[in-house]
Amino acid sequence: MFALLAVALIALLTLLIGLRGVAAMRTTSDFLVASRQVSPLVNAAAVSGEYLSAASFLGVAGLMVSNGVGALWYPVGFTAGYVAMLVLVAAPMRRSGALTVPDFAEARFASPELRRLAAVVVLIIAGLYLVPQFRTAGLVLSVVSGTQYWVGVVIAGTAVSATLALGGMRAATYVQAFQFCLKLVLFVVPAVWLLVQVGPEVRHDALHPVEYTHFATDTPVDFRVSVDLEIAEPITARAADGSPVHLAPGTREIEAGRTLTFPEGAPVPEIGGVDAPGGPDWRRPLLDLEDADHPLLGTWAVLVATMLGTMGLPHVIVRFHASPDGRAARRTAAITVLLLGSFYLFPGIYGALGRVLKPQLYLSGVTDSVVVGLPAQVDTGWVGTLFTSLLTGGAFAAFLATSLGLLLVVSGAISHDLTPGGLGQLRWTVVLAAAVVVLLALPATHLSAGILVTWGFTVAAATFCPLLVLGIWWPRLTRSGALWGVLVGLTATSGAIGTTMFGPRIEGWAAILVAQPAPWAVPLAFATMIAVSLRGKPPSWAETAMLRLHLDEPRGRAVSEHRGETSR
Repeated sequence: MFALLAVALIALLTLLIGLRGVAAMRTTSDFLVASRQVSPLVNAAAVSGEYLSAASFLGVAGLMVSNGVGALWYPVGFTAGYVAMLVLVAAPMRRSGALTVPDFAEARFASPELRRLAAVVVLIIAGLYLVPQFRTAGLVLSVVSGTQYWVGVVIAGTAVSATLALGGMRAATYVQAFQFCLKLVLFVVPAVWLLVQVGPEVRHDALHPVEYTHFATDTPVDFRVSVDLEIAEPITARAADGSPVHLAPGTREIEAGRTLTFPEGAPVPEIGGVDAPGGPDWRRPLLDLEDADHPLLGTWAVLVATMLGTMGLPHVIVRFHASPDGRAARRTAAITVLLLGSFYLFPGIYGALGRVLKPQLYLSGVTDSVVVGLPAQVDTGWVGTLFTSLLTGGAFAAFLATSLGLLLVVSGAISHDLTPGGLGQLRWTVVLAAAVVVLLALPATHLSAGILVTWGFTVAAATFCPLLVLGIWWPRLTRSGALWGVLVGLTATSGAIGTTMFGPRIEGWAAILVAQPAPWAVPLAFATMIAVSLRGKPPSWAETAMLRLHLDEPRGRAVSEHRGETSR
């Protein structure tokens, strides 16, 4: 009940704060980039609020419980990407005068075809990123309040679409900046409380993990998704109604929605491809993706995807277009690094405590819920309920803040880049896009939020990263080179993702390069752009376009640019 109230309060605050943007909504520029009048500090807080998605607020700790200490490389890549963006992309992108990434593509290369292709890439990245936001919203609310999965999904979709349709980028900015501050407080305070509350013994166990091989007490496990358990010894568990369930040795599928209570002292079943919490592989500070036993390659694959993918995320890049000028965009990126670095100090605390207090979550397939499940494990009274509600509210703030930015770029891609329309079309597109994402999220309970979001980063790394880096820094890049490079990067990553989801099982190092194709797809896209461009010749105006990206704006240009857009 308290968790539902927290979620309702967050949704209501989102709508109320978003109403501040309604009065200023007159043009497409108002809707997409808040008329380029957002200060660096507010913009950095909004970027951070938008960037700290379900994968950050819940996913990193959940991945640490299921995959081990190596999961902490994810926030390293997330944050390092902003350093690269600060150096290579932020200021030139703002100076381009574009409203969206496809806008930049056409302005830089005078290619409507490249603009349309870039818009399709935006939709793919946003889809991979949005579905896990809504999916995790439904799962978390169902775990802490007992509601049906679809309730959280619909609440998230309704709150986000209503806020954006009413207030656009300005509303999203106010909401995301507020929600970053809220998320930071609601993430840090419970973490400190948990560290104090658990006592020295649990803190010692968290720092000196022991493999989870036997159930220490009678342990109920809620299977929110279907899981194949590998049973080594016969186990007699109890169903929700108290009837015995005999699990014979071998592989046993447990259907979604079941609850089994395993007896004290029984051996913990194994899950293929997932290391038992606390074991030697779990403690290794590297990522053993796909259980391929190539942890260094797996770690590099994730770092390449997250770091380079950050430079190509459309909902992040559009934030720099909202800055008054290039200097402000650069300051925004610098402040963002500091804000994100502060937040990412804490997911490891939840992951380490979760391994000690709720290791059984790795059996259920929903380790994403470890953050919101810890307070009730430590305190069964009103204090534990309070902190559970606060964390649930913070988690919903994460879902909503990230979804705002993603739905904004989806609306821009459809109603500004693919089928140009006015302000009214942008608003209706937001509502329809949210409805489509809700429908996609409803059957997606079995998909991992961390994996889907990382795939979004991978597509961005192999498409927009080379397009922006070479488009900004290499005058010889031609229209054909950019077009073919983006197409090759999109084809390579989409093919690898499709093979992972629907193709045959691949073993060894090849499994890593298929599941996380960034280490080869990104160089392939760069090489394609360079090779095709060298066979052609850039147009005569390419040098002028490059100069605009790198020369500081004359004083007053931002103001005149804003006035020109307002008059349109």
